[in-house]
Amino acid sequence: MKRSNLVECTDASFVDMAVAAGVELPLEQTPAWDRFDLAAAGRSPWRKLVWKVDGTPRAFIALTKMRGRGFTYLWAKHGPVWTSPQPTSVEEAALRKDVTRLVNGIDKRIAFVRLHAIEPAEDLHELLQSVTYDRTVIIDTSQNDEAILASMKSRGRRDVRKALRNDSMVVADETDHALDVFPELYDVLVETADRDHFGIAPLETYLSMLGSLGPEHCRLYTVRRDGRPLCWGIVTLTATQGTYYYAASTHEGRKSGAPDLLVYAMACSMHALGRTSFDLMGIDSARAPQLAGVRDFKKKFRDEVTDVPGAWDVPTRPALYSGLKKALHAKRSIRAGLKNLRTKEAE
Repeated sequence: MKRSNLVECTDASFVDMAVAAGVELPLEQTPAWDRFDLAAAGRSPWRKLVWKVDGTPRAFIALTKMRGRGFTYLWAKHGPVWTSPQPTSVEEAALRKDVTRLVNGIDKRIAFVRLHAIEPAEDLHELLQSVTYDRTVIIDTSQNDEAILASMKSRGRRDVRKALRNDSMVVADETDHALDVFPELYDVLVETADRDHFGIAPLETYLSMLGSLGPEHCRLYTVRRDGRPLCWGIVTLTATQGTYYYAASTHEGRKSGAPDLLVYAMACSMHALGRTSFDLMGIDSARAPQLAGVRDFKKKFRDEVTDVPGAWDVPTRPALYSGLKKALHAKRSIRAGLKNLRTKEAE
């Protein structure tokens, strides 16, 4: 019988052991992300843990404490990160059991742990709030700009070339003065959220992200016309990969093809910065039908879809978690009822 245990690490030893094990940590699982957690309201770094099996590191997991309304949970965003080979469902379950035991032994106020898993299981619950994804599109940026364009589907190449011919649109890396220009760009995000019906964080969250992560790990790109922002994107960086983290566009920008120009320019920038891949961060699946609207846009840049572990909730206090689910369901039912009532009154 193999023996497993979780070992708490310092930032330095966590990174060193990951490097020694041949593991590249996602940005959210690195000490660099702690600066953002410390700058953002309602969250803070909790523990960095290495899960060892018979004394050998098998998985790495960095946890952030998140404070919701009336409850606290831990979030291992894009964690755990496994050594090779891919874990079995038995290993995933064993790690979760060890994490739950550790958390309950340290802080019984924590209601659940949110982490990623490859295989569904009885102890995994759909997210209490928020949306996860388990499929994404990744552009190969190890090649030059011409090869990046050639690798796209025909519709993607057509739309990018059309946007490149439009001299009125100017694409730029505005990272060096991101904190100065982002308040103006936030208005574009508000427009996008109203149009596409999704929630956004306060302006301060994005400013904290840009400021705390810095240009080494977070970059801001825009497309403008006559100085007006048509669209923008925030890209996070690891040693080898860029991730299209946040984006927004105006109606004018969408009609002009500005988002096509932006994605291509950002992919080329990733190549210039020495990053070999560019993750467009999520399309729809059975678990995330809400992302269907972005599928066609992202897939025209690369037809191949990559499966990734989705996020799940693992209750550490089952009774409390069950109560939270019931309360949230009741809240949503009330909101839906009020919305229907207002619709009928307007008819």
